[in-house]
Amino acid sequence: MKLLSFVFPIFNESENIDLLYQEITRVLGEVEYRYELIFVNDGSADDSLAKLMALQRQDPRVVVVDFARNFGHQMAVTAGLDRADGDAVVIMDSDLQDPPEVALELVAKWEEGFDVVYAQRRSREDTAFKKFTANVYYRLLSSLSDIDIPRNTGDFRLVDRKVVLELRKYREQDRFLRGMVSYVGFRQTAVKFDRHARHAGETGYPLKKMIKFALDGIIGFSDKPLRLISQVGVLMAVISVLGIIYALVRRIFFPAQVVNGWTFTIIVVLLVGGIQLLMMGIMGTYLGRIYTQVKGRPLYSVRSIASTPGAQYHDPQGAEQVAGSNGAERNGAEQARKAV
Repeated sequence: MKLLSFVFPIFNESENIDLLYQEITRVLGEVEYRYELIFVNDGSADDSLAKLMALQRQDPRVVVVDFARNFGHQMAVTAGLDRADGDAVVIMDSDLQDPPEVALELVAKWEEGFDVVYAQRRSREDTAFKKFTANVYYRLLSSLSDIDIPRNTGDFRLVDRKVVLELRKYREQDRFLRGMVSYVGFRQTAVKFDRHARHAGETGYPLKKMIKFALDGIIGFSDKPLRLISQVGVLMAVISVLGIIYALVRRIFFPAQVVNGWTFTIIVVLLVGGIQLLMMGIMGTYLGRIYTQVKGRPLYSVRSIASTPGAQYHDPQGAEQVAGSNGAERNGAEQARKAV
């Protein structure tokens, strides 16, 4: 019987955990699959960990990965993928905005032969500001990115085992998983759904984190901002040459006329200086990411992993796969262990 792994990043989701568990087990009770529920506690400050440990003690299918500190949503999902043993892995948010019933639709498409099935929002119960900024972002990402990243999608998706093994090879520090899934390829399709509002609690993505996440998507999958620097430089050079020609013509053919230019000169200097600082900022962002990557630090640190003794899961360091795993799986786990 096939095994499904479900990955839930948890950050201060105490109010949602019990209902999430009830809903996902209710839905999965209707299917003939074995399953494991991997909850990654991303440094929660509330009693999320205590609730997760209580679930783990009563249900052997629950695995709790506890980070040593908060490493972020994308790292939490990565840790879940690193430890998932399923033939397919479903990534879901833990605030019940992703309906558990839709997960079964993803599984049905997977059974048709697709390797990646992403949930695409048909509608969303968000604020007008959130909807507007999301629309602008996806349009900008589509125009700048070198790969096709589907619009109106999040991390709610199903990925086949072979895709998971492939993703384990990619150990970028500034992670944008939905872009990475598009980048690796394989057969992909969408399932449309209506996204709910949060059941309870506050989002783990305030505006500051949303902006950083947006930059991760653009900078991580496009060099067009760097090419834009050259294009702006050429444009400014052309404008400068035209300005010099204009000044010389005025000086040679109309020497009696006074060139009034203090205000104009100051504006030009400030404009050019601002553009230069902006371009340096873009280059600095790319250089900063290179610096972060070459240090080769682990993506995350795990305080503990709680699972039922004898269950077929990774060991705490991800060093080995379960008995009976094939060679490709062992290699994937070893790559994950080295990078983590």
